Amino acid sequence: MSNIVDPLVERIAARVRTERARRKWTLAQLADASGVSRAMINRIERGESSPTAVVLGKLSAAFQLSVASLLALAEGSPDDADGGAEVRRQTDAAEWYDPATGYRRRQITSPHFPAEIAEIHLPPEARVPYPAAAFAFIRQVVWVLDGRLTFHDGDTVHELDAGDTIELGEPTERVFANNTDTGCRYAVILTRGTTP
Repeated sequence: MSNIVDPLVERIAARVRTERARRKWTLAQLADASGVSRAMINRIERGESSPTAVVLGKLSAAFQLSVASLLALAEGSPDDADGGAEVRRQTDAAEWYDPATGYRRRQITSPHFPAEIAEIHLPPEARVPYPAAAFAFIRQVVWVLDGRLTFHDGDTVHELDAGDTIELGEPTERVFANNTDTGCRYAVILTRGTTP
């Protein structure tokens, strides 16, 4: 894969612009809130640069959204407000790809479902850190489906094998790492707590 699927890059760009506009923030204000440079935010908003997982984590934290929420909103899933069943085919699902690490993320649930579920593929030797603010206002479970995940929860390190789960507590800096020579696949399940 050379990059994120182009339509998804455009939708992420539009979502970042929309979230910034909703808050009436300038590029400088978003840069200050996120720790991402104004130049990078500008390139992302114009669809000229594919954000890494780390950059998406910082932007979502500034917006007080989870990465899953930011990507689910960017995917523009069909409105299922009528409560009817909706089949989402794997072949139709947009997959977000981090060009820096090879990390791949596919949103399983639509933005209208009360829990957000994402499937992540973490390649060998990949490491993805997130700031504590990315975990504010959410309750989250990580469930390892295949492989081994080294999960840094603040200063505590957990080695998780296939079938293992961890329920995350209070927000802290976290790192998802695959220190093996084979891929790791895990699911992230989250629900929103106190609304920001």
